[in-house]
Amino acid sequence: MHELPKNTCLILAILAAVIGLFLVVAVPFIVQTSLERVINALAKVSEGRPAYSSGIPIFNFFYPLWRAFTFVAGITLLAIAGSIYAGKDWTFPVALSAYAVPSVGGMFMFLPYISWVGGFPLPMILSWAGLAGFWSMLLLQKSDRMQKLVDFLVFTFIGMLATHAFVIGIGAQRMLQTRPGQPFFAGLQWWILTVSGEVNWIAVIMLLLSIPLLAMRKSSGWWLAFLAALAIFAIDVPTQIVRTKTLDYLYGSLLSIGLLLWLSLPVFKAKLVKA
Repeated sequence: MHELPKNTCLILAILAAVIGLFLVVAVPFIVQTSLERVINALAKVSEGRPAYSSGIPIFNFFYPLWRAFTFVAGITLLAIAGSIYAGKDWTFPVALSAYAVPSVGGMFMFLPYISWVGGFPLPMILSWAGLAGFWSMLLLQKSDRMQKLVDFLVFTFIGMLATHAFVIGIGAQRMLQTRPGQPFFAGLQWWILTVSGEVNWIAVIMLLLSIPLLAMRKSSGWWLAFLAALAIFAIDVPTQIVRTKTLDYLYGSLLSIGLLLWLSLPVFKAKLVKA
């Protein structure tokens, strides 16, 4: 980033400060409002369909958890805004990681909201804020068009796959908590969820860790993203075959194929990892 024009550094620094302040001050209230609306809607639905009651404790835990992550991301952006303006190279991977948190978390919180509450999806504001910073950091770097295209596609697919994989894990937990015959498992279609859900969550951690490492052009980042996508593909395909009532695992498989493709193309890999 030390090679960026001072005006570009100023833009990125202002963006970090504004988005950071938004994540710290406004997002806690947005998340709380979203959570209460989702819980109220689920409470009404579960009166007639008890299976949906499992979503209440799950969302009561994960909405505040992502809110906490987002708060820390906002503090991070505020703290490094001055260093971004100074053009410090280390701020690039740190800022990307901070922006990834509201991007992924907001999209996760958006899905239950749009499913049960409807109307304007408040959590999407988090994703928009995160993506605005995320894509700005990628596209305003001093690099050729091919480098920007590679970064945009790969980092965006990492975020999309991480979001979907996290949601898959949530869905598995929700279904397992209201499964028939518990604490036992009534066949393969139920116990396979204990594999797919946990594998997807482990892959989420690997994908998020790959972002700063890939931003530093480390081969370890490439391998983390590649192995996470491969693991998701390896578990989502058989899960989709076993559980045919939903296409969620097919979507996860397709996203993982997309990321594997971008990572494996020689021209892309050459741009992502320093020799």
